[in-house]
Amino acid sequence: MKIILKENIENLGKRGDIIEVAAGYGRNYLIPRKLALEVTPSNRKMIELEQRALRKKFEKEVESYQGLVDKLNQAVLIFERKAGDKDIIFGSVSVTDIKEGLDKLGFDIEKKRIGLDEPIKRLGNYTVPIKVFHDERAEIKIEVKKEGGVEAKEEKEIASEEKKEKVTQEEGERARPEEEEPVQKEEEGKLAKEEKQQHDVKAEPALEEASEETNQGKTEEPEKKE
Repeated sequence: MKIILKENIENLGKRGDIIEVAAGYGRNYLIPRKLALEVTPSNRKMIELEQRALRKKFEKEVESYQGLVDKLNQAVLIFERKAGDKDIIFGSVSVTDIKEGLDKLGFDIEKKRIGLDEPIKRLGNYTVPIKVFHDERAEIKIEVKKEGGVEAKEEKEIASEEKKEKVTQEEGERARPEEEEPVQKEEEGKLAKEEKQQHDVKAEPALEEASEETNQGKTEEPEKKE
């Protein structure tokens, strides 16, 4: 029997399509659920009008979903996993993981619309198709990285450099007094020498005065009477 679809049905057709199905499937399932109308000679005119209206509605829906397709095409999900030899990860990245990742980005996508045939079990970059609306598809990018990979290595290198710099600075501070000590001793020696020289200079006039007084005393000594 011929029917016109009133709704989009996976693996069958989209709204407004006129298709032929088994009579039992059409009458017992599609038509009672208001998913389709039977096409007969008597309602042909009505079906044509219905088809135009359904087609127009479908085109508007496609247009509205195109924005979602564009956003999903730009989405990138990053997963970190522990990995062993040959980049084989411990565990996997599953449909559930992708669903949760999309939820965090604000996308409400059913698991059955995520086209991941089998869980991802290796490090690397992947592209996973998403069924958005009937024939409309998007592709999200997935990156599986090694846990504690490049970023952790860079952080360790930065911490190591900071530690080396700190040690060098501490060694410099400890070495500085040792370098300053000889200079300080040298300056103290110079000061002591200058003080001694000044003391010697002051002492010399005193000695000269004492010597003159002694000589004068000898000169003025009274002559002895015979």
